Amino acid sequence: MSRLAASHLSVRRGGRTILDDVSFELEDGAFVAVVGANGAGKSTLLMALAGLLTPDAGTASMDGQPVVRMDRRALARRRAYLPQNPRAEWPIAVERLVALGLTPHLPAFGGLPGGWEPRLTEAIAACDLAAHRLQPATTLSGGELARAMLARALIGDPQVVIADEPVSGLDPRHALDTMARLQGLAMRGKLVVAALHDLTLAARHATHLMALKDGRLAAFGPTGATLSADLLREVFQVEARIGGEGPTAYVDYLGLAGLS
Repeated sequence: MSRLAASHLSVRRGGRTILDDVSFELEDGAFVAVVGANGAGKSTLLMALAGLLTPDAGTASMDGQPVVRMDRRALARRRAYLPQNPRAEWPIAVERLVALGLTPHLPAFGGLPGGWEPRLTEAIAACDLAAHRLQPATTLSGGELARAMLARALIGDPQVVIADEPVSGLDPRHALDTMARLQGLAMRGKLVVAALHDLTLAARHATHLMALKDGRLAAFGPTGATLSADLLREVFQVEARIGGEGPTAYVDYLGLAGLS
């Protein structure tokens, strides 16, 4: 079992507070959607949880151990991080890009160790990339690259998946497939934490909702009990109607808050 926690987490950059005294605990089996307006601190929070930045105060920890102090190789085996707006800098084949997700197990040069080839093929097929397997990653479209990065994040079977806008730039089919895939991971006992802007997708797939406003934790709890018109008015300054539940849930935006 993995437990991911933030304790009085604060991050400041350029004299500005990005995260301000954020605390919570997350456990396996949850799919946590992190929502908030642009600049609310979502990406910074995910990077701190992933151990990719050192907070100015407080700690982000996994099973009680600060993630920034964990052995990098051990951390890479346990958690995968999917960045926002991924880029491919080198024209390596898609299959090699995906295989980089096995870095803790992979030799620096040469082919895959025995036993990994079937998993590579499965990951490529699962993210609808079979036709692009040998294609240079630098020639992929934005959506295709996002799917390749998702395959890279999941191929090592991490216990914790941290994803920053994993459906950004994806067409409806692949956005729905990605959300179902992340939800499936949580149902199999993994911990998934993802920043999302599509609140309908969050309402339908996430078990928990975490809302940030101006770097502070505005709300956190089970999605059905936490997602409300009042919360959206506070966090996004919009009027909205929320209906349905589970796979039929939806968020209908009615207009800006305070405007008739």
